[in-house]
Amino acid sequence: MANLVNLEAVSKSYGERMLLDAVSLGVGEGERIGVVGLNGGGKTTLLEVLAGISPPDSGRVSRARDLRMRVVTQRTELAEGSTVGGVVLADYAAEHEWASDARVRSIVDGLGISAIGLDTPTDSLSGGERRRVALAAALVAELDLVVLDEPTNHLDVEGVRWLADHLLARKTALVVVTHDRWFLDTVCGRTWEVVDGKVEQYEGGYADWVFARAERARLAAAAEEKRRNLARKELAWLQRGARARTSKPRYRIEAAEALISGVPEPRDSVELMTFAKRRLGKTVLELEDVTLKAGEHTVLDNVTWRIGPGDRIGVVGVNGSGKTTLLRLLAGQAAPEAGRRIEGKTVRLAHLKQELDDLPGELRVLEAVEKVASRVTLGKHELSASQLAERLGFGRARQWTPVEDLSGGERRRLQLVRLLMAEPNVLLLDEPTNDLDIDTLQQLEDLLDSWPGTLVVVSHDRYLVERVCDSVVALFGDGRVTHLPGGIDEYLETRAERARKRDARDTGKPAKAEPAAEPKLSAAEWRAATKELAKLERKLDAVQEREARLHEALAAAATDPERLMELNGELKAVLAEKEELEQRWLETSEALE
Repeated sequence: MANLVNLEAVSKSYGERMLLDAVSLGVGEGERIGVVGLNGGGKTTLLEVLAGISPPDSGRVSRARDLRMRVVTQRTELAEGSTVGGVVLADYAAEHEWASDARVRSIVDGLGISAIGLDTPTDSLSGGERRRVALAAALVAELDLVVLDEPTNHLDVEGVRWLADHLLARKTALVVVTHDRWFLDTVCGRTWEVVDGKVEQYEGGYADWVFARAERARLAAAAEEKRRNLARKELAWLQRGARARTSKPRYRIEAAEALISGVPEPRDSVELMTFAKRRLGKTVLELEDVTLKAGEHTVLDNVTWRIGPGDRIGVVGVNGSGKTTLLRLLAGQAAPEAGRRIEGKTVRLAHLKQELDDLPGELRVLEAVEKVASRVTLGKHELSASQLAERLGFGRARQWTPVEDLSGGERRRLQLVRLLMAEPNVLLLDEPTNDLDIDTLQQLEDLLDSWPGTLVVVSHDRYLVERVCDSVVALFGDGRVTHLPGGIDEYLETRAERARKRDARDTGKPAKAEPAAEPKLSAAEWRAATKELAKLERKLDAVQEREARLHEALAAAATDPERLMELNGELKAVLAEKEELEQRWLETSEALE
């Protein structure tokens, strides 16, 4: 497989900080690579160097001849005076040229470009709309490589799934920076972690990266203790709570189970519910016969909804469905058109808004936190202001940085620290994952696991919703709050079914259910593949036993150089056989999916 882009010993620094230090890597044809790492750690810099936006300080970047590549960064720039259609469909001279192309129509509809309007001036668009227009303009082109920086920002759950399905259906190579872990696991076959100026490379998506990082942390020195514990807890969640999204050889599943043995469930729901009832009583937040509007759009129509002590609720819906308006009503910051909002007497409510307008810029980070409180109790643990700030990514030195000098992601983290320091018993979180890196998201989820209170989360990050919430409700635009026992999967299925019925109503034809997927294998082929898989697993068990015996023999022959050479040769042959068996196992298991 030929590489489309190669980086050879590339270094890049800003000021005295080295972001990339002699990095060598390549992007092959059709590869889908997810880039992860801490905020400010060099992810965007790596993308810009790879795409040719920013030159390296040293080293060499080479690209395949006639490479067709598009880049969509967070710094969206659209030509002044242009229209949405003029940007997205710039390569098409007439409407019939793109309208007859099913792929282009799918992009225009899937990213909500039709809803924005092709004749809409780009100067009047919001930041999120401009990002979607730039993304659509990149995807309509025939490409060898697309480079995306946080493409899921400003997309709702449905939009994120559409983008994932679209990228999976294309043969285009992809390099993407994203904090959306479901998207990473669904789309990416490799993961790059940018850390300390280096780029660590892993096979697989988010789940595989967590496993590999947990293994690395397990063998690390005591300085890595904190990261190890968090990675193991996250791995426990992946094994127990989340649906498996990648095929792994059985030996890896057994290794993962050994790694997480003894790790408790992410949270004790019964204990937290009992504690929440003691803190909150019976009444928390209630809406009675409420009608709520956002402009001309009716969000709620004569709705009664009761949120109780210890409830952990995720709210989903398309952009513009009124999720933020609903959260503002629950927070008491918006008034209903009719009906009433009831708040319990013991409620101490905290509301994380999307805006970053409530931070004291004249203070330093630790001062801004201590202005709320000096100590906080979260579940069974008492933390100082400094300890909580450190848990959410502010090291001791960074705690003395002026608030006005913080990046967007750091300001978001500071918002969260200040909210938690107030010890609320009701948390309303509006898109809490915006601008947060994956490590900070893991720390936030870890804190919320032991937080005893009522939680309402609006988020397009389905991994976060599935991780911290016990139930999901949706706003479908019908004026109701619809409970979804099946979670986000049920939400997406319901949206698809409603779209089919709407199309049938518009066309006068009966709605058709999605056709069942054609089976990949015949019954005979499936039986043969199942037998082959069992045979490969037996061979892998045998190879592992030989490998273990050889390691024991190597240890026993430590003082015999000739014997060591002989055993080392045998071990290399065994490892090569093991790698070949693992590859055949993966190919066979994928055929059975």
